[in-house]
Amino acid sequence: MSKYFLSIFISLFFFGQTFAKDVNISQNIDLKFVCDLDKKIIKNSEYNYQTFLAKDLNEKGLDKFEIQSKQPETLLIKGLSPFLSESAKLNVKVVNKDVVLFKSIDKENNYSESGIITRKTGELIHEITRNIKSENAEKYIFIYSCIKHDQKV
Repeated sequence: MSKYFLSIFISLFFFGQTFAKDVNISQNIDLKFVCDLDKKIIKNSEYNYQTFLAKDLNEKGLDKFEIQSKQPETLLIKGLSPFLSESAKLNVKVVNKDVVLFKSIDKENNYSESGIITRKTGELIHEITRNIKSENAEKYIFIYSCIKHDQKV
């Protein structure tokens, strides 16, 4: 449990650091993952950051989550959500030897998605925020355990 809070703290730290430098692609990568959903945290009008374990949800993991980066500023995220799959929408793109961090906000600044994956442990945190401008903003945080998918011929 503490590793999730540490991961969230690290992601918030990196988000704070990246606002000054929104694009920092320091490595070319081509990674494919298979991810199991561990838990989902919901904050909306019904739940106030309530945690649900994967076994209690009817949601699946990610069969094919792909990350591709190319220096100096290309980052492609596929398989997490259609919103993040459109690379032109990514506002924050950070790739280094430890983490891949990404964030995207819609044109109206009312919807955002972000994520961070630690390359060493495979922990992925995906956050969706809806109705950002309203008093009833909704937040959905998905926590996954991912393993690299090696393609063998």
